[in-house]
Amino acid sequence: MKKLLSLIVAVFVLALAACGGTDTTKEKTADGKTKIIVGASAVPHAEILEAAKPLLAKKGIDLEVKVFQDYVLPNVALKEKEIDANYFQTPGYLDLEMEKKGYDFVSIGEVHKEPIGIYSKKYKSLADLPEGAKIIMSNSFSDHGRILPIFEKAGLIKLKEGVGANARVEDIVENPKKLDFSTLIEAKLLATSFKNGEGDAVVINTNYALEGKVDIKKYGIAFEGSDVVPSNLVVVRKGDEKRKELQTLVEVLQSKEIQDFIQEKYQGAVIPASK
Repeated sequence: MKKLLSLIVAVFVLALAACGGTDTTKEKTADGKTKIIVGASAVPHAEILEAAKPLLAKKGIDLEVKVFQDYVLPNVALKEKEIDANYFQTPGYLDLEMEKKGYDFVSIGEVHKEPIGIYSKKYKSLADLPEGAKIIMSNSFSDHGRILPIFEKAGLIKLKEGVGANARVEDIVENPKKLDFSTLIEAKLLATSFKNGEGDAVVINTNYALEGKVDIKKYGIAFEGSDVVPSNLVVVRKGDEKRKELQTLVEVLQSKEIQDFIQEKYQGAVIPASK
C-alpha cells in the first residue's frame, strides 16, 4: 500500500510540473519545419520579425510572433517557456529585470536601436521650456539613465558626477529652471499622455511613439545621440543560446536584407544595429 501511495504521489507531482509551462523547444510543423515562438512589442519589433519570416522559412524555420503590449509579460512568458525568445528590451532593462526577478536569461544578439525622444506640443526646443515645466517620463528606472543625460547635454540640469547610465532623478545636483520630473507613468501610456496634451514635454520610447502614431518629426524636440543609444536584443533562457534555430533567427535579423528593411521603413526613427 505504501509503495502504491508513493507511486500515485510521484505521478501527481510530475503532472503538476508539466502544467507549469509549455516547453516550446524542438516543435515541428506538419511540413517538417522547426517552429519557434518569439515574443515582441508590436512596433517595430513584431514588424521586423514579420519581415524576417520568409527568410527564416527558406532555412526551415517556422516563426510565430507573439505580440505583447508591455515590458513585463515578455520576460514572464520566456521564463515560463511559453516562448523560445523575446525581442523588445535593451541591456539596461534586461540587467535590471534579472536583478529584481532572478531571471536566468542571456542576450544572443543586437538587432536595432531606438533613440528615446522628448516631445512637446507647446515648445520647439528644450531651451524653450519654462521654469517649473512638467516633464512626463517612463516609470522604468532603466530609462532614466538614458533620458536625464539629454537634459544635461542641453544645459538644463547637471547630474552627480560619474552616475552615467545609472542616473536617477535624485542624482540631479543642479536644476536652475526647477524642471519637474516627478510624473512617472507606464511606458505604454506615454503616447496617450502626449496626445491628451498632458505636461509641457513627454519623453516617449520610440516603439511606443511609432505605435501611438506620434508625429516624430513634427513634435520631437530632442533625442538621444545615436552614439549612446543601446541596442534592442534577442533574449533567450540561459542554456538555449546555442540552439541552432535561435542562432539562425539572429543571423537573419542581422542580415543585410533585414537591416536595410529597418533603415528604409523607419527612416531614422529606428536605427539598424549595424549602422
